[in-house]
Amino acid sequence: MADLIIENLTIKYGEVTAVENLSINVPSGEFLTLLGPSGCGKSTTLFAVAGLNHATSGTIRVGDRILFNGDPKATVPPERRNIGLVFQSYALWPHKTVADNLAFPLILRKMGKSEREERIREALGLVEMLPYAERFPFELSGGQQQRVALARALVYRPPLLLLDEPLSNLDAKLRERARVWLRELQERLKVTTVYVTHDQSEALAVSDRIAVMSMGRMRQLGAPREIYETPADSFVADFIGSSNFLDGRMIESGVDHALVELGDGTRLTTAPGRAAADGSLVVAVRPERISVATAEGPNTLRAKVEQKVYLGSVWQYVVRSGPVEFRIQTTFEIDAPEVLLHIPAEACALFAETPVGN
Repeated sequence: MADLIIENLTIKYGEVTAVENLSINVPSGEFLTLLGPSGCGKSTTLFAVAGLNHATSGTIRVGDRILFNGDPKATVPPERRNIGLVFQSYALWPHKTVADNLAFPLILRKMGKSEREERIREALGLVEMLPYAERFPFELSGGQQQRVALARALVYRPPLLLLDEPLSNLDAKLRERARVWLRELQERLKVTTVYVTHDQSEALAVSDRIAVMSMGRMRQLGAPREIYETPADSFVADFIGSSNFLDGRMIESGVDHALVELGDGTRLTTAPGRAAADGSLVVAVRPERISVATAEGPNTLRAKVEQKVYLGSVWQYVVRSGPVEFRIQTTFEIDAPEVLLHIPAEACALFAETPVGN
């Protein structure tokens, strides 16, 4: 296996910049997810690595092998990159059996029949599809087709595996099981993997690291817990999970804390953060980090319960404190029309702006 190195990658279509100055180093054996909304450049980046679209500038290499560096003569065509790719639609040949689907890339590599058969048995065994070798794709469920597509990408043992939203066509229950299975398989094979999705829970569940993208740029790169608990900006805080954004003003800024006043006059001690030049800011806090308090104290406020929704394992409430409306999440039902809440200082992230863009 080998590292994937992307340096200063830019992809333009006319006047539109789809990816701008993107640099990522994916160490050998890592599972990296490119996460972001539609149109953010994640699939465009993936297909540039595969060689299916043309980058404008920058460098793409796997180990010491340069796949693209801006020189058309040095650009390696997709069929010679030896990269495994699984499409969102799976792209299985409907007129070929499962075994024949896997045989095709081996035939292109001029592999002998006995070695082909051994590789096919090995790949289908990895994805638990060996009993279905002689079936056609239309005879398989969506989950089974997804496994065959993955086996086809792995059958020639590529150093790099690229996955473009491979679970998006599965139902919710099957998708959850597939996440666990896919991650276990990747860890067992230790294949360097780049995974594209817009599903934040999926990214958090399977990744070693996540690159959050917006409008062609990388907003943050880090481990799932780091991305969720310490977002780099308001876009990441808004896109990953769910956050309340409370308008406020910086009263005091210290090395290890800040004092913020919300629109209703409530003052909160928070973790340090940024404010705009005029002192205005937004406080981002996750609904599940706000707790019901039993007594008045620092960082407490009274709020009216305006709406409640039962979500099975949790209750979600919309509450209001003066002009400030936000959401909280609890494991128990609140029957009272008013509630005393506590917002921990460490749960508050301060940003100079509200989230904008895609």
